[in-house]
Amino acid sequence: MGNKFSCFGKQNCSCGFFRRVWKPEQDASQGALPKPPNCTDTDGVATSSKVLTVQSIDYRITENGFTHHTHKFEVMKKEKDPSLVVRRGQSFLLDITFNRAYAPSSDAISFIFNVADAEKPNYGQGTLVAIPLLDTVEDNTSAWSAIVDKQYDNHLIVKVMTSPESIVAKWKIDVDTKLKANGAISYSHPIPFYLLFNPWCPLDSVFIEGEELREEYVLLDTGLIWRGSYNRLRPSIWKYAQYEKDILDCSLYLISEIGKVKGNSRGDPISISRAMSAAVNSPDDYGAVMGNWTDDFGGGTPPTKWVGSMEILQTYFKTKKPVKYGQCWVFAGVLTTICRAVGLPSRVVTTYASAHDTQNSLTVDYFVDEKGGVMEELNSDSIWNYHVWNEVWMQRPDLGSEYAGWQVIDATPQELSDNVFRCGPASVAAIKLGDVQKPYDNGFLFSEVNADKVYWRYAGPTQPLKLLRKDVVSVGKDISTKAVGKWEREDITENYKYPEKSLEERATMLKALRMSESLFSRYYLNEDFNDVRFDFALRDDIKIGQNFSVVVIVENHSTDKDHTVSGNLRVDTVLYTGKVAGAVKKSDFNKVIKPMSKEEIMMEVSFDEYYGRLVDQCAFNIACLATVVDTDFEYFAQDDFRVRKPDIKIAIHGKPTTGQEFEATIKLENPLPIAMKKCEFRIEGCGLEKQLVIKLKENVPPGGFATTTIKLVPPYSGRHTIAAKFVSKEMNDVDGFLAFIVQPKSSTNGNSSSTIENTEI
Repeated sequence: MGNKFSCFGKQNCSCGFFRRVWKPEQDASQGALPKPPNCTDTDGVATSSKVLTVQSIDYRITENGFTHHTHKFEVMKKEKDPSLVVRRGQSFLLDITFNRAYAPSSDAISFIFNVADAEKPNYGQGTLVAIPLLDTVEDNTSAWSAIVDKQYDNHLIVKVMTSPESIVAKWKIDVDTKLKANGAISYSHPIPFYLLFNPWCPLDSVFIEGEELREEYVLLDTGLIWRGSYNRLRPSIWKYAQYEKDILDCSLYLISEIGKVKGNSRGDPISISRAMSAAVNSPDDYGAVMGNWTDDFGGGTPPTKWVGSMEILQTYFKTKKPVKYGQCWVFAGVLTTICRAVGLPSRVVTTYASAHDTQNSLTVDYFVDEKGGVMEELNSDSIWNYHVWNEVWMQRPDLGSEYAGWQVIDATPQELSDNVFRCGPASVAAIKLGDVQKPYDNGFLFSEVNADKVYWRYAGPTQPLKLLRKDVVSVGKDISTKAVGKWEREDITENYKYPEKSLEERATMLKALRMSESLFSRYYLNEDFNDVRFDFALRDDIKIGQNFSVVVIVENHSTDKDHTVSGNLRVDTVLYTGKVAGAVKKSDFNKVIKPMSKEEIMMEVSFDEYYGRLVDQCAFNIACLATVVDTDFEYFAQDDFRVRKPDIKIAIHGKPTTGQEFEATIKLENPLPIAMKKCEFRIEGCGLEKQLVIKLKENVPPGGFATTTIKLVPPYSGRHTIAAKFVSKEMNDVDGFLAFIVQPKSSTNGNSSSTIENTEI
């Protein structure tokens, strides 16, 4: 080992040698360093006069992994040179082997920790920490420390405590040893360790109380993302895969290199979460995912084909080029993966009928022509069928304790924030209170959940706009996230807004309007007319392949007067962003409604009429423009719905056990009156290092089944999931999953059930 060590330098040793840190890549062929003339040969028999030298460091992977809840990370399980992953503000153990026994009376040991990718580590930026080895430290300290835990033979077990404000990054360890009256040497450990946020530590600003919450929002590697429309809520499976190969390294790369978070800011969840919301999208920083809201996905993968984040982030980390393509739920799924990988509690949130207010007016304005068509050229605002973002849990010392807790961050590149496509963190509490001027982007997010919807009748550039209708209840419906510990939906609407039409909700809206700097006019005069009322009647469960009916119910509340109602019904296919993709069918009507009676106005839409015009998520917009002929009253309303796709059925055979192969069958019935061609399953599950793509050789006839069988080897016991996505030329974006328990290899309980839940979505 003569070539691995040297003395510190003149200030520590009379030999005059300057410090040289051993690097593992240094080849022995370079020859041994010359021996310091006044120092003892380090290859001899260990004596108290010999400088203590490090032979090796054992990271105690198993013990540290379980106490820090990091044992599932792939870097911890590598057969050769596993890395340590620990959480800040919590001690971890190092087992250090020396050339001789440690003698506290004559030996001094110091630890130098530095951020691995810092160009010039320094104390001021928090990228360099130097601490001596002590026997004890004061309790309740929040500083770095190292103390002796136990000693045997030439081994020294050291307990290292990190600050709960430490930089979240990959760190390197140097160990400096010296005789108190003689020379000194340094050892640089070749394998860095990872330091993450710690939601278990009360002193960490991301601390979240309750083990079930930490299990759900930090440790769980699979979740549900709600899509569809407010009248047909649809959960989709998403594999976050935060423990898998390259995911942790990719997450840290996105934070430091793409997000440009440096120095002490890398320990601040506010700075990190804001940077991550920008780094996940690609328009201005070459981030992880490229968005695409057209119907042309050439050169990439359609957003509806992704099953999870693993393939996206692994591909990005390898190429450093944005992965094609994503839409809001993809951005949110990937952002959740990164947050959970670095230890930041995170969940995916869906808002149905989510407003995109481009003018900061807190209203969404629609302009309608005489035929009942929404004039796209005049409408910059829009209502998305749903929009998906993230919440992260943290303190907000910049705002005050009343604004702590869940914060919104959104990686979907909708609007610029400080000249960058990013959004948040915005306090959910501030959104509910209408504090639209609080940082960051609270006004935009308030509009998404609580804007007023206003319909204007446009009669030409020289004619005044006529207010057709004010809708104060249709934006921000059924705000949803996965329930804690269940494969169910939790409604969190009350976190964001007071009940619709309540005094508190209207007062909050007026407060927000007063705080807004927009000069956009909100209302024109329009007399209320209550004799005739309109309402849509939609079937709740329309399966793809079936015909459906559009029904508007018209009621005459007058006790003595007929009313003639004329107008039209129309059905358009729409993107989930609310943009019309194409017309399906239009029907005019003219009805006389008798006093105190009601009439149904119906339009039938067949499979043949709508199938060829469907867009990616089978969403439709229904609109009705009506005029009460003998009055000046005009009515316009629109609503969204989607046809339901079939469920993928997944069944496992046998009892899944750690390290043992088992089979699973995946099946889907064809609901269409035509055959499905070019069918394939995309699958992610336990033991699969990358997404599995299975292409079926045969077409699937009407009423037939697409079926495949896979083999899996679970790497560890506990909760696991299989997620499957089905695509074909005729039908895509179909998914399903199975959640189950894997038994440890030593388990002998033959009566225990392996399945938690086979959930159909």
